[in-house]
Amino acid sequence: MSASNSRVVVITGGAGQLGRAVESAFAQTGSRRVVIDVDEAALHAAYPIESADRLLTSADLTDTESVEKAIAVAVNKFGTVDVLCNIAGGFYYGEPVHQMKMDVWRRMMDLNAVTMINAVGVVVPLMISGGKGTIINVGAAAHTHGQACMSAYAAAKGAVMRLTESMAAELRKEDIGVFCVMPEIMDTPANRTNMPAADTSSWTPPSAIAEVMVLLSQDAAIIMTGGLFPVSGKPRVSRDVT
Repeated sequence: MSASNSRVVVITGGAGQLGRAVESAFAQTGSRRVVIDVDEAALHAAYPIESADRLLTSADLTDTESVEKAIAVAVNKFGTVDVLCNIAGGFYYGEPVHQMKMDVWRRMMDLNAVTMINAVGVVVPLMISGGKGTIINVGAAAHTHGQACMSAYAAAKGAVMRLTESMAAELRKEDIGVFCVMPEIMDTPANRTNMPAADTSSWTPPSAIAEVMVLLSQDAAIIMTGGLFPVSGKPRVSRDVT
C-alpha cells in the first residue's frame, strides 16, 4: 500500500472499528490524521498513546458549529485537509414503514447523511482553496434497494450514495474526487456477538476496507470519481512465487 505522505486526513467516527482501521492504514502512509468522534472518552480509549502526527478531537457532527470548531482545531494544527473519510453513522432494525416513528427516521438521516453534509460543508472549501482533495463516504452494499424493517437505515444510506454521485459531478472541475465504499457485513467483534450462528466466511475485515479507502485517496483515483464500490469477502492472501 502506498500513497503520498504528509497529507492531512480527517476521519469521522474514528473511535469505531472501521475508524480505527482507517486511522492505522493512513498512519502507515505517513499521513497526518485528525480523528473525530462524538464520544470523547471512547476516542481517547481507542488511541491511548499520543502521537505528534495525530489529533484527537470530539465533535457532534449533527451540529454545524461543532463541526466548524473541530475542523478549525485541525487546520490550526496541520494547516489544511486533503482527505475526508466520512465513517460516522448508525444502524437501525425495527418497525415496518407504516409503524415507523418520525424520530427514528430523523435519527437515521442525521447519523448517516447530515453528519456527512456538515463535514463536507466545512472541508470542501479548504480543498477548493488547496486545488484538490478526496472525499470517501461509507454506504451499504445491501441497501442499494429497500429492505424490510430497515427502511430508515436503507433510505439514509441511499441518500449517502446519491449525495456521493452529486458531489462528484459538482466537484470534478475542482479536482476533488468523491467516492463511496459499500461494505456488506464487516467482521467485527460486535457483529460476531450479535450473529453467533452466521457464516463469517464472506465477512470483510475493517483493515481490508481501510486499504481500499487509502487506494481511493491516491491521485490516480480521480478518474473513478463518483464511483460506488461494494466491498465484501476476505482480501487475497499473498502467495510466494518460487
